[in-house]
Amino acid sequence: MKPIKQLAGQTMIYGAGTIVPRLLNYLLLTPFYTRVFLQGQYGVITELYAYVAFLVVLLTYGMETAYFRYASSENNSKKAYSTALVSLLTTTSLFIVVVLFFAQPIANLIRYASNKEYIIYFTFIVGIDAFTAIPFAKLRQENKPFRFAIIKIINVLVNIILNFFFLIICPILLKHNPESVVRFIYSDDIGVGYAFISNLIASLITLILLFPELFRIKVYFDFDLLKKMLVYSFPLLIVGLAGMVNDVSDKILLKYLVNIPPETSDPVKYALTQVGIYGANYKLAVLMTLFTQMFRYAAEPFFFAQAKKDHPQQVYSDVMRYFVISGLIIFMVVMMYIDIVKYFIGPDFWSGLKIVPIVLLANLFLGVFYNLSVWYKLTNRTLYGAIIALVGAFITIILNVLFIPLFGYEGSAWATLICYLFMMVTCYFFGMRYYPINYDLRSFFGYMTLALSLYGLSVILKIESTIIRLIVNSFLMLVFLVTVFIIEKRNFMRIYR
Repeated sequence: MKPIKQLAGQTMIYGAGTIVPRLLNYLLLTPFYTRVFLQGQYGVITELYAYVAFLVVLLTYGMETAYFRYASSENNSKKAYSTALVSLLTTTSLFIVVVLFFAQPIANLIRYASNKEYIIYFTFIVGIDAFTAIPFAKLRQENKPFRFAIIKIINVLVNIILNFFFLIICPILLKHNPESVVRFIYSDDIGVGYAFISNLIASLITLILLFPELFRIKVYFDFDLLKKMLVYSFPLLIVGLAGMVNDVSDKILLKYLVNIPPETSDPVKYALTQVGIYGANYKLAVLMTLFTQMFRYAAEPFFFAQAKKDHPQQVYSDVMRYFVISGLIIFMVVMMYIDIVKYFIGPDFWSGLKIVPIVLLANLFLGVFYNLSVWYKLTNRTLYGAIIALVGAFITIILNVLFIPLFGYEGSAWATLICYLFMMVTCYFFGMRYYPINYDLRSFFGYMTLALSLYGLSVILKIESTIIRLIVNSFLMLVFLVTVFIIEKRNFMRIYR
């Protein structure tokens, strides 16, 4: 049980670098944005950041995992790091030059013809975030989670402070003193653009903080090693891109596929309003997303390290069980206290609360898929992961095309759930063929059934009083926690010792 305790500790430390910054974003920026911006304006933020997520995966092209793989197997982490860094610097620079040259046509294509500056902001944001992925991976590989966490937290704090400065403080200062120097850096016409400017400045500061990882190295470039890394990472790129299609395509397709009422005077504004409502409520599932992400940061190098030891399959099985338990606790907390959680977004966005349980379960299934994916990474069968992810992306796109015109953004949520369920089940059966791991399926289905039954009961009761409903839901939450503790008590004590 010592490896489980080690992974839990590293997950918490990396969580400080992933969950804390994103929680700060969630706890401060999401409520802030959903109150200072209209639904359509928040839709702009939701859509454009969907493009960012996709492009960052494209521009890193699986190099993080390839770096982990060859830093250990080649016994020359410096050569692997320098080769990966030079490769990313080259491709990122090329991306920035090309996109800046075609900024206006791109803005026209995605229906932001009068906001070419958005494309410019995001070109540099994406470029910097992609390039710094390898320095951050180096910190993970060298077990420097505290430096990793500090830089990530500084990035978000700068972003948050600048958002409040531009969108709250500057208007107040100008109102009281129109001739203030603030007029040179603030204009009402920029509006949503200040959210992107704040992000860009934060990304630049992050790049500066990573200078020691960038300049305190001897530059190596091994073309043969790069070819090996690219061959290894290419299927992972397909997996990443397909994963991003699953994660963000709904937020992009909604704008183009949502059914517009005939009486609507501004179809684009209506579509962005639906995107904004969907994006805001999707954020209410952020605890599950953050948990999955911080686990993934810690688990990837952990899984590779465990593979060198005796009987790693038992460790992987134990990790899966406790991951599922933790994920279901998050599901229960959010849904049993949704009457409180919903206040993290503005009241204008509450009409989309019905998608929250669907998105929570979808992200839990995605986390399980990440656990299961250990088999193709350890056996160098990353092509199988690519195939599974590609089929999942195909399912996501087809279901969104079919569901959005019929059910609006709720159809997008169901498409996400069905896709991740398919990927989870398919990955399990392929894994049992090529790298059998005796996962405790009885616990998985038992805990899943218990959690969904208790949540279903809370919905069926339809208690009018919010206070009484919260009391009853707290009791149901306690039933779940006590049941898990009784069943897992012996294992918990072994991990603690």
